Amino acid sequence: MFRILVVCMGNICRSPMASSVMQAGISRRMLAESIAVDSAGTYAGRATEKADARAIEVARAHGYPQIDQERARRVREEDFEQFDLILAMDARNLADLRAACPPEHQHKLHLFLAYAGVEGEQEVPDPYYNNMQVFEDVLGLCELGSDGVLDRVAASLN
Repeated sequence: MFRILVVCMGNICRSPMASSVMQAGISRRMLAESIAVDSAGTYAGRATEKADARAIEVARAHGYPQIDQERARRVREEDFEQFDLILAMDARNLADLRAACPPEHQHKLHLFLAYAGVEGEQEVPDPYYNNMQVFEDVLGLCELGSDGVLDRVAASLN
């Protein structure tokens, strides 16, 4: 089983949306026995909370009900060993992950969009202090990035 962890700051907007989109992609590609995905945050202030209501609304509207299962949690020390790939939504969270990650697992850390091979913008912006259109835009980036990540991971499994 190849395990992917997507990470933002609070684990209530970007990473739950990305995780939900990836879960749908894994199911659609019939890879549930080969690839698993989870989400976490670098900040623990929202632990055990559901995703932000706006993230839930946008994800559901686009056919990703998996977001209802997401609960915020902080990245744990054992995540660095247990996950094969750890994808940060932005440079700040990537820096936080690098600071906490043991040297032998640093190679697992990447920016979500960069690892996905998305040209141009490499960071998924935090929509928390913005309007619904930004949540829509973020979901679009999550869809684009998830396809690229799953293509790359699936190819490596063959």
